[in-house]
Amino acid sequence: MDPLDLVVLAVGGVVAGIIGTAGGITSLVAYPLLLAVGIPPLTANLTGSVAMLGSGIGSTLRAGPDLVGHRATLRRWLPVAVAGSLVGAVLLLVTPADLFSRIVPFLVAAGALLLLVQPRITSWNDRRRRQVGTGATAAAMTGVMIYNGYFGAGSGVLMIAVLLLTLEPVLLSANALKNVLLVSADLLPAVLFAIFGDVVWSAAAALGAGTLAGGLIGPSVARRIPRDTLRVLIAASGFGLAVWLFLNP
Repeated sequence: MDPLDLVVLAVGGVVAGIIGTAGGITSLVAYPLLLAVGIPPLTANLTGSVAMLGSGIGSTLRAGPDLVGHRATLRRWLPVAVAGSLVGAVLLLVTPADLFSRIVPFLVAAGALLLLVQPRITSWNDRRRRQVGTGATAAAMTGVMIYNGYFGAGSGVLMIAVLLLTLEPVLLSANALKNVLLVSADLLPAVLFAIFGDVVWSAAAALGAGTLAGGLIGPSVARRIPRDTLRVLIAASGFGLAVWLFLNP
């Protein structure tokens, strides 16, 4: 690749990592950036999936303060997240992506909308004094993680929405849980893509280095933004990505 393209990917990766680990969507920057430097859509998806491990690793290294008391939650739900994402990765490698890519904008928009109305839904659920069942939580998380392994753009928004509505009502903690669950679930798909997929390694390295730096910075940014402001920013990122994906299928 052209050296300037690699610089653009590295700098854009820093921005993508900050957005993703502060609660937004890494793909909002990373996926369009890969397309902009001339990488075809499917190859960009595979390359981005490998590169964005950097963001997840960086955010996980900084997630400790927001994960206090959640060790049992991670032990319980990591296998669900990993299995779902692996299923999605296998589906991506063996089936056409055309049909699924058409519904991606609507999934992302739905996740962003859930974030906006989450306080009202949580308040309603508190008044009912009923917890969301384990089965419903597992089904929702599995669906999001299959999507994460298959396409991934916006899966962070969807995962935050699921966590807020089922396991963790505090946004910063839900965001930290999301970061750890996603990076753990992305490891095996990245290996599959590296072996069986078409990955542009120079682009993945440049973007990955940038997202790693952004991932280390992101949690500090998230802790300094008011909760409601962060929720609106995440949702706005989701709607922005949904529009972009709809206009650029």
